Amino acid sequence: MTTSLVVQIGRELMLTAMLLVMPTVVVSLVIGLAISIFQTITSIQEQTLTFAPRIVAVGIVFILTLPWSLRILMSFTYRMLQQAAETVN
Repeated sequence: MTTSLVVQIGRELMLTAMLLVMPTVVVSLVIGLAISIFQTITSIQEQTLTFAPRIVAVGIVFILTLPWSLRILMSFTYRMLQQAAETVN
């Protein structure tokens, strides 16, 4: 296994990981920002007010994007196994 192949596999792994977490992180960021603005406007400083809606939103996004995430992961796994088989031969 060459150094360039290891770097390519690492790059693909990082890009796939970022692609998979992006929907949940973006939703969490947007919900957190909206709640922070709401708290600033109303002067409510309750910690559970920021935590509970974010957890619910992230859970919903996770469930909605699960089929897409599984397709991405299966594609990545298939490519890695194919590359491993080519490297052995």
